[in-house]
Amino acid sequence: MMGEISPLGRDDNVPSADRLRASHEDRDRVIEVLRVAAGDGRLTAEELDERVEVAFSARTYGELAALTSDLPAGGQAIAPALASAAERAKDVARLECRSGNVSRVGRWVVPRRIEARVTSGNVKLDFTEAVVADRTIQIEAEVRSGNLLIITKPGIAVDADDVVIRSGNVKVKEPWGTAVPVTLRISVSGRVGSGNIVARPPRRSFWDWLRRKPKPYAITSG
Repeated sequence: MMGEISPLGRDDNVPSADRLRASHEDRDRVIEVLRVAAGDGRLTAEELDERVEVAFSARTYGELAALTSDLPAGGQAIAPALASAAERAKDVARLECRSGNVSRVGRWVVPRRIEARVTSGNVKLDFTEAVVADRTIQIEAEVRSGNLLIITKPGIAVDADDVVIRSGNVKVKEPWGTAVPVTLRISVSGRVGSGNIVARPPRRSFWDWLRRKPKPYAITSG
């Protein structure tokens, strides 16, 4: 169910800065550094095209830093974002849903631990664009009735073996298999009464389905 990951030592719960996820703004900042360097004659046109192409698909700060490591002030292109992500990450976030809906979507800063209490209603945690400051995240869940939905993508492995199930359901879907290296492990523990805990990739919209657009995880892992 999960890809292989090296054993974590005592100090491994604090990831190196180069493993933090990059944003669109981070990529744009690095691309601008590359363009200025090309204008100064430090990069050829071919080198610029190659590095810009890599920058567009870069996922982490480490991948971006490699593109500017041989350029003056290259490290400054990503340093502010590294510090910002590390400083904003909370140790614990507590989410309580008695009815209705609670969601964390888009570019939200993921805490090191999440405590989710669902009496009735829905809690949605979307990790596809989240700013992740750790390689492992603990989710302590108590779902009496309702749903806890975890949206994942290739590279995210969810371990829900420690969840106690009474009359509900726990489902983990990782259709990309074990071929994709694990960059984030989410460990889920707690209990489910008559509700559901589901971890899965994002689904296509109706219009994406009509146009036969590939599933999101197929695009990312391809």
